[in-house]
Amino acid sequence: MAVARTEPRSKPSAVEPVALKLLVAGGFGVGKTTLVGAVSEIRPLRTEETLSELGRPVDRTDGVESKRTTTVAMDFGRITLRENLVLYLFGTPGQDRFWFLWDELAQGALGAVVLADTRRLQDCFAAVDYFERRGIPFTVAVNCFDGAELHDPDNVREALDLDSGVPVVLCDARERESAKNVLISVVEHAAQLAAERREPAAN
Repeated sequence: MAVARTEPRSKPSAVEPVALKLLVAGGFGVGKTTLVGAVSEIRPLRTEETLSELGRPVDRTDGVESKRTTTVAMDFGRITLRENLVLYLFGTPGQDRFWFLWDELAQGALGAVVLADTRRLQDCFAAVDYFERRGIPFTVAVNCFDGAELHDPDNVREALDLDSGVPVVLCDARERESAKNVLISVVEHAAQLAAERREPAAN
């Protein structure tokens, strides 16, 4: 008796991961490029140029006098948080003269990180205002520079006049796990806000 040969069942196809876009913003020299580079699982794309003497009157280097390069377009990196969740990171340029790029970079963003340096806290005001005006969820991440005084997150929240729901976390932008926790905070905050917006519609 002939026996029909059955083909082995193919394994179910893996679920396509969800790709989310996050921005990393903040003032000049606050650590945006460092954070993207620390957490990215691919070689990050960087658009850095050397600071020139002609540009110094335009680019405020108060507090970061040793900085020699600056981002002129964006930083780009990628991190897989879970098998089904991939984050694409876009670091924004910090100087005012490159702000025309922000609207392009912000399109389709789930949320943002606003990096802050408590020695120059005023430098992140513009980024906070930008995301508040556009309704983009964000987390403020205080980059704890060596030698800088540590401040309680609640004091930072008060100084920035943030809503109580905006997460404020301490981080070291050089450390992968620390930077990863910041990104998780943004995703969770954005998911919570999205759920709250859906609730009234469901009632």
